Amino acid sequence: MSDTFEALGLGTELVTELASLGYEEPTPIQKAAIPPLLAGRDLLGQAATGTGKTAAFALPILQLVGGIKPEPLKPLALVLVPTRELAVQVCEACHRYGKGLGIAVAPIYGGQEFHRQVVALRRGVHVVVATPGRALDHMRRGTLDLSGLRIVALDEADEMLDMGFAEDLELILEGTPEGRQTALFSATLPPRIASIAEKHLRDPERILIARDAATKGSVPKVRQTAYIVPRPHKIAALGRVLDLESPTLALVFCRTRLEVDELAERLVGRGYRVASLHGGMGQAERDRVMARARAGTVDLLVATDVAARGIDIDHLTHVVNFDVPSSPEAYVHRIGRTGRAGREGVAISLVEPRGHRLLRNIEQATKQKIAIATVPSPMDVKARRLDMTKGAIREVLESGDLEAYRSVAEALASEFDPMDVAAAAVRLAHEALEGDAARDEADIPVIEGFGRNDRPRRDPSASSEGGQRSGGGWQWSGPRPEGAPQGAERSAGPGSPRGAAPRGQWQDRPPQRGAPRGQWNDRDPQDMERIFIGLGRKAGVRPADVVGAIANEANVNPRGIGDIEIAELYTIVELPARDVDHVVRVLRGATIRGRKAKVNRDLGIRK
Repeated sequence: MSDTFEALGLGTELVTELASLGYEEPTPIQKAAIPPLLAGRDLLGQAATGTGKTAAFALPILQLVGGIKPEPLKPLALVLVPTRELAVQVCEACHRYGKGLGIAVAPIYGGQEFHRQVVALRRGVHVVVATPGRALDHMRRGTLDLSGLRIVALDEADEMLDMGFAEDLELILEGTPEGRQTALFSATLPPRIASIAEKHLRDPERILIARDAATKGSVPKVRQTAYIVPRPHKIAALGRVLDLESPTLALVFCRTRLEVDELAERLVGRGYRVASLHGGMGQAERDRVMARARAGTVDLLVATDVAARGIDIDHLTHVVNFDVPSSPEAYVHRIGRTGRAGREGVAISLVEPRGHRLLRNIEQATKQKIAIATVPSPMDVKARRLDMTKGAIREVLESGDLEAYRSVAEALASEFDPMDVAAAAVRLAHEALEGDAARDEADIPVIEGFGRNDRPRRDPSASSEGGQRSGGGWQWSGPRPEGAPQGAERSAGPGSPRGAAPRGQWQDRPPQRGAPRGQWNDRDPQDMERIFIGLGRKAGVRPADVVGAIANEANVNPRGIGDIEIAELYTIVELPARDVDHVVRVLRGATIRGRKAKVNRDLGIRK
């Protein structure tokens, strides 16, 4: 393979522009993909995020359509991507690379004013970069004519399928000319991708670029660490880890939009500058969040997987899995957001004690070891903050310009010991840097591994009061875990008696005989009512399915959910009386385990 862009067959204008942008040599995916695409071959490429895929298809496209005048509404090339953010990034890349060729590029995605996109298309553009849904909208309205296409590229094809664009992709590809060239890029190649390739690609060149085969500067260098933390302690543990790591910008992943909002609110309360990203936000709001992140006015971005797709921020240093994803592919996509272009990144996972199988699956799939670490103690955090203070003072000393302050130091030194004066100044600087950060002395169980005999042990550097094991679960005589409601007990796991509280909940003492089952001890039972759901064990319904439906669909705080009784054909759920009508109305239009269910107030009548 050639080691220069010119040797790959690219024209002088593109090579000159790449040199001005600082591109020295092509990455493996670029070396493998550019020559066959320039030769007119279809291509099926598998390469991980951050390996240079965008340039691998964008450069040949620009060379193939450069110099040809496009007709109004009839682009010469179409690039399909899963998200708005990725559409903007690919469009910007095409603008940068194609400056010397006079290439016109238009991004087409949902959330942007439709009329503005139509105006751009009517002017005539060489390349359209679009999300599938918006491209199909334009096709149906007659404002996007694909009859003149010479090449189509699908980027992140597996993500487009995961987001439900399979039917849209089929309709778009069927509307393109038979003789057009097609390039399909994907981080993974599941059967659905293979099916699309077989149907729409003609004798494609097949390329597989493994992460460890790429050259220096193109492979994400990611330090992967997992901390084993019981769920009620996750936020406190996350705060300590972030204090120790001091990320420039961290992307924190949650499973649902409800979790995103709740975690963001809690982290703001701990003194971080936080922004949320999830599917319930409008495009203008998302754009504002991304602008803040790129401007460096945000410490943490808390996001769902779908909302974070396409994010590429140069100074993103850390990715945090607040919840470990169930699929290794999702994990790889997440951590691929950091450690790009030769920079070192950090991936942190907060794993609940029962989550060892998820980690093992990820390690087997990625063939990479994930280090298990102990949650930092308050003393570790304090030492780290002092070290940061020392670094800040060293920078001031090295910069000089201290004359205005020397007279104060000399006056104090004549009255006090100079070392005491310096120590007092360090203390003031340290407290100023620390700001309003909460002094986290919470007692977090220390779990160092996943062995069968592992037991949480008390953090020796934290409070002397702590937890102890009992027959009814973990009980805490010391400080309550952050976020744990009063009087909640964590169940012993699957197969617990019906009265056991949902996992991840805590109480100060064992449940009292005769107490309302599944309720917090500080909740008035008279304020609880029950609803009937016409699905039960026979339909595979689990407590997690019920809680997830109520929390995510009805946007009800899961901490308010009481007893959940799952019978063979139905489920009974206790809820705060104020939420019952709203939950019943919402669940009637939702699905549980993929099925619609009859949902009513429970009248105690069983059929």
